[in-house]
Amino acid sequence: MSIDRNLVPWRPDLAAESLRGLHPAERYAAGTLHQAIRGIVPMRSTPDASRGQATEMLHGETITVYDIRDGWAWGQLTADGYVGYVQASALTDRIMAPTHRVRAFRAFLYPAPDMKLPPLRALSFRSPVEVVETAKGYARIREAGEPGGWLAEVALGPLDAVEPDVVVTAQRFLGIPYLWGGRSSLGIDCSGLAQLAHAAAGLAIERDTYRQVQTAGTLVGTDASVGLRRGDLVYFPGHVGLMVDGETLLHANSRAMCVSLDALAEVAARSAAAEGKGIVAVRRFG
Repeated sequence: MSIDRNLVPWRPDLAAESLRGLHPAERYAAGTLHQAIRGIVPMRSTPDASRGQATEMLHGETITVYDIRDGWAWGQLTADGYVGYVQASALTDRIMAPTHRVRAFRAFLYPAPDMKLPPLRALSFRSPVEVVETAKGYARIREAGEPGGWLAEVALGPLDAVEPDVVVTAQRFLGIPYLWGGRSSLGIDCSGLAQLAHAAAGLAIERDTYRQVQTAGTLVGTDASVGLRRGDLVYFPGHVGLMVDGETLLHANSRAMCVSLDALAEVAARSAAAEGKGIVAVRRFG
């Protein structure tokens, strides 16, 4: 039995109720919906804070939790179906109903509508929030079921707003540090950048490159001979970037340890030297 445990909520001792009859487990659970109440919540493949993160939840994002044990919640993210462990203290089961998203790259949450006060924390781009009142150019949001902190109204946009140019969105991250498993304005990895930029455009793609390379958009080729366009997703072994034009790749990478612009030919040559293969796929929307 082969199960992708990044995407299927299954363990030998426990699985989602929806898997009953499909994958044997000692017991099954329907799960309960929880929501992130911190600005960024790391998700890990094991319940161990010393291990690297697999991905991140943003404030207001939801997860179906099947098990809470020793301070760790195990569940599946609503947005992209990723499965893993997050600290239970970063979640609430008092779910707010989002009305807006953070459209600013990063926005501070204040205890009152006053930017001179020490902020409570920062919320990252595309974090969903529920606005419960406005005053003096600020919006108060609901947190754990109660009215909470205040964000500048200018930092917010409609929940369903679409930013159609994925390259423009991704370029906002230029210079942001590379972070394995990151998908926020504090740090991001290559597949997280691709996923976030497409989500802002209303296009859902999976979290990891090994899945994106099979499922994102439409496969148009396996090398640069297809005639690359702005916005094309170009995949290498374990890596992905977005084409800015026919020659330049925008990507979060460990070589620069940040989001950078590089000549596609140079990235492909480095990949071929290190991995034995340069471009493995070009995928396109539209």
